[in-house]
Amino acid sequence: MRIGIVSPAKTLDPLAAERTAAFAAIAYPAVDLIFHPQCFESDGGHFAGPDERRAAAFLEFANDAAFDAIWFGRGGYGSNRILAQAMPRLSAAAKAKAYIGYSDMGFLLAALYARRIGRPAHGPMPIDVMRDGGDRTIARTLGWLTGDRQGLEPGLGGRPSVAFNLAILNSLIGTPWLPDLADHVLLIEEVSEPLYNIDRMLFTMANATQLRGIAGVRIGAVTDVQENDPPWNEPLDTMIRRWCRDMGVPFLGRAEIGHTQANCVVPFGMG
Repeated sequence: MRIGIVSPAKTLDPLAAERTAAFAAIAYPAVDLIFHPQCFESDGGHFAGPDERRAAAFLEFANDAAFDAIWFGRGGYGSNRILAQAMPRLSAAAKAKAYIGYSDMGFLLAALYARRIGRPAHGPMPIDVMRDGGDRTIARTLGWLTGDRQGLEPGLGGRPSVAFNLAILNSLIGTPWLPDLADHVLLIEEVSEPLYNIDRMLFTMANATQLRGIAGVRIGAVTDVQENDPPWNEPLDTMIRRWCRDMGVPFLGRAEIGHTQANCVVPFGMG
């Protein structure tokens, strides 16, 4: 299996690429990881190259029939800026691939799923090898890509599912990039936000006409929560249950996704 790795948002740490390649060589010898040089480029101190360069790298690998999958190197911010350039230029070869990442990569996963291009999935990225126990984290993605289902989120059931970072989902609402999620279970997670802002984003989610008809909501890890001043006293579970009631959908409990070592794979659609 040949897996192409691109970074449509921020620059990938070369050490993360080295560690990912070393682990894959030992644990998944049948996998050939190809890191696009664009992953390590920088533009303006934030992006992994200008928008045009990031779009071109994604299209180069996505449209190459020699690759079986596209693995996004890391999140950050910026994949939304290449959607209009990249999506109309994907070829038939792009439709035969798996695509996997999370966080900011939710923009690309959503756009791909909305257009029924390939097999998008939420899952760990090479940058996650830098976490404690990171080998186990990226093994979930490498395992799924090679046919092993052990890394799947354990609560996936008989209904189609999708998983998004809540801030990315909020940014997708009202745009043509958000897919039709009727009858889908929606898994959400968040990182580095104060609870008041999470509540505000849940309000947007609960009132989005594009999300009417979803089958339910599950909440993953909410980590690195920023301080509220004054303190916020409503627990997260209370918040999510209240907004689910307003939305008219069931709260279906916790999910093993998020910006953590325990992040699991959620294929979009049926798992």
